[in-house]
Amino acid sequence: MPNATANSTTVMVFGDSLSAGYGLPQDTGWVSLLKRRLQAQSQVRLVNASLSGETASGGRVRIEQALKTHRPDIVILELGGNDGLRGASIDSIRDNLEAIIEACQRSKATVLLTGMQLPPNYGIAYTQKFQDIYPQLAKRHGLKLVPFLLDGFGNKREFFQSDGIHPTASAQERIVENVWKILSTMLKLQQSVAYENN
Repeated sequence: MPNATANSTTVMVFGDSLSAGYGLPQDTGWVSLLKRRLQAQSQVRLVNASLSGETASGGRVRIEQALKTHRPDIVILELGGNDGLRGASIDSIRDNLEAIIEACQRSKATVLLTGMQLPPNYGIAYTQKFQDIYPQLAKRHGLKLVPFLLDGFGNKREFFQSDGIHPTASAQERIVENVWKILSTMLKLQQSVAYENN
């Protein structure tokens, strides 16, 4: 039952294989690790609405139903990487992410946007424009931003599975830390607002 108590906070992770735990033993992905960390805070509920292979355009189609089903207070938006790896146009990636953000805001959910980067073999111009999408959208919509989800290990081959794209189990705690730095402040704010509205 979504929003089980009036003061509870529901966090929804809306992402792709990086958040769905692709190639990892069950319950070892960063979202599972974050869920365990949040269990210490009985007022926070975490749902994972991520799909392996998801794109920003696919997420745009799915977001309304996910919002209706889970009624999140905070959405951790982790999409765009697959679009970039497929060489989608920068404009289309930005437009689709923006549509997801606007849908979340219409449903009164606060968005935490997670930035992504592409391997250098996609060319300097494209990779830079892709990387810039995230801070630009965060600024335009007043969002909290994790500048780079894989910060601290994104250039270290030993932290990735054989495909070179998906982080190993040993890297997942690092992802949690990157997200937690921002999310923890958002949760404090969310809970203080809920307390004041009581």
